[in-house]
Amino acid sequence: MKRRKKAAHTEFHTVKRIDNSRLVHHAEPVRLQGFYKTAGLGAIVAAFLMFYVYQHFRCIDLSFQLEDLRARQTKMSALNSELRLEIEGLRDPRRIDAIARRQLGLTEPLPTQVQEFESPAGAEVAVVRYVRANRAQ
Repeated sequence: MKRRKKAAHTEFHTVKRIDNSRLVHHAEPVRLQGFYKTAGLGAIVAAFLMFYVYQHFRCIDLSFQLEDLRARQTKMSALNSELRLEIEGLRDPRRIDAIARRQLGLTEPLPTQVQEFESPAGAEVAVVRYVRANRAQ
């Protein structure tokens, strides 16, 4: 077998500068119209998706607020019951009588200390009426 000698190849590389700045690529109107339709549809889908996500997170936030308000309502109801019991205890006539006798040194009046007066003839007695404010207000 004989070996053949390979001829040496010399390659020359030349750079040719081409100016394409004056070329204008015209887009086909039908293709451009399809792009706009696709972009518009994508924007609408994105808007609906963002609205759905907003509603979802808003619902979660409102549920947390509702639970917080329910807990506060429970606490306030317990406090209201406690204060009502305290008010009833403070209004107890036996308690008031005990304070009057022990701390203030008051006693029941003797029969000689009480004087009854008769109303003068023709005098009108005014009727006193106590009005209790509505507790809900």
